[in-house]
Amino acid sequence: MNTLLLYPALLAALAVLFVTLALLRPVDHDESQYVAAAALTAHGLLPYRDFAYLQTPLQPYLFAPIAALAGTWTWPALRVLNALLGVATIACVHTTARTLGAKPKAALACAALLATCDILLFSIGTARNDALPAALLAAALPLIVRPAITRKTAALAGLLLASAAAAKISYAFPALAYGLYALVDRRHRPASILLGTLPVVAFVAWTYVISPAGFVFGTVTFPARGPAEYYALRPWKMSLPAKAIDTLKFLALGAALPALALGTRDAWRRRTVGLLDWLILAGLIAALLPFPTWRQYLLPALPALFVRLSLIPPPSRAWRIAIAIFATAGLAPSVAALADSDGLSLTQALREGQAVGRMLDRRGITGPIATLSPQILPAANRLPDPAFATGPFYFRSTKLLDAAQEHALHLISRARVKLDGSTILTGGEGPASSGDASLDRALATAARDAGYDAIPIPGTRFTAFTPPARTPASPRPAPHNNP
Repeated sequence: MNTLLLYPALLAALAVLFVTLALLRPVDHDESQYVAAAALTAHGLLPYRDFAYLQTPLQPYLFAPIAALAGTWTWPALRVLNALLGVATIACVHTTARTLGAKPKAALACAALLATCDILLFSIGTARNDALPAALLAAALPLIVRPAITRKTAALAGLLLASAAAAKISYAFPALAYGLYALVDRRHRPASILLGTLPVVAFVAWTYVISPAGFVFGTVTFPARGPAEYYALRPWKMSLPAKAIDTLKFLALGAALPALALGTRDAWRRRTVGLLDWLILAGLIAALLPFPTWRQYLLPALPALFVRLSLIPPPSRAWRIAIAIFATAGLAPSVAALADSDGLSLTQALREGQAVGRMLDRRGITGPIATLSPQILPAANRLPDPAFATGPFYFRSTKLLDAAQEHALHLISRARVKLDGSTILTGGEGPASSGDASLDRALATAARDAGYDAIPIPGTRFTAFTPPARTPASPRPAPHNNP
């Protein structure tokens, strides 16, 4: 009973902590396309058809109502939402552990260890697309580990797992692993699981139908080819040794690495591989397939991993000390990020966005803004130019598409900067946001070459470029009647 009373209080405290960390974490340019996509979708534009989106399609549609309600506060609202989805993920891991018979203290301890992983803390501390699919995957776990699975719970599990994949394609691997497992263990009702996936399959199919080329480029082509092009001058980052080092590093920043070691040892001793083991393996495969591997890629493996840890007999004192050390290490990157004096705070970025908006208002500029930092535009009460909805991530490309394909897919690259008369805003892409300042310089150079007027915005990093005033067209010469 005491545990039952304590648990809601712990969740509330965790929510306060996660939201605080999310609002204090410095700006990351990774957030650009996700804030832009939610804002554009909230205003009636559709991913792939009206603007490029470099992920599977669910999140912009689910987050668009939040963006519509939040208005100028869209960016911090999306961070808060992701933080709360992180709390939901941890709560579902705890619930799953208890459903499988883990002792109360073990279930609580393993949920707490998940909360210390840098993989999770980064993923839920920014306005990216990691927290939503993780919460959907975690929400499916209590349903699929029940001793008795009904048609309704199986269908709901199918809906949740398919939705996770529709929010981020790497979550298709755990979803597929469970589907295959259900075909072997018919107690999981594979027909009902399939039935539950159908609404999501229909939704994803519809997003394909409205723009087949845009869908394929955003979900398959760019993720497969974009990183290789970007890291062509840094081939080490695309190598297997670099992948091994990065993977071990990210798992070691938190208790994921010892949890994986203990789970593997336990499975070896039992000579059995259960459902959770298959889900963990599928999550790891999803993380290791792309090059390079980043910390958030490992998140699909974590919910099942920490449920699995709660079911292992209590480890030795040496293991417990090691787990505590790794858990403490997992907090270090977040602490370092908060203490980084070179990073740009969300508060400062919002102030800059408001300053941009005031300048645009004074000059009567109301149209979409072309910028590699579209995440600041909601604060300016402006929408991004759809051709810049992906922030810096397609702009830095050089050979992925030709000019005609870029035009058809609403994209602009630095290799072919084609200005359409929109006001341009530069200055947000740089080291302060973990970005590449040369991209903003290329956009600014194109604006100057086209005769745009530069307007530095006082108190900010930004410079606006307005198109040259159009001169009245010369009258046509009168026709001559000479014979």
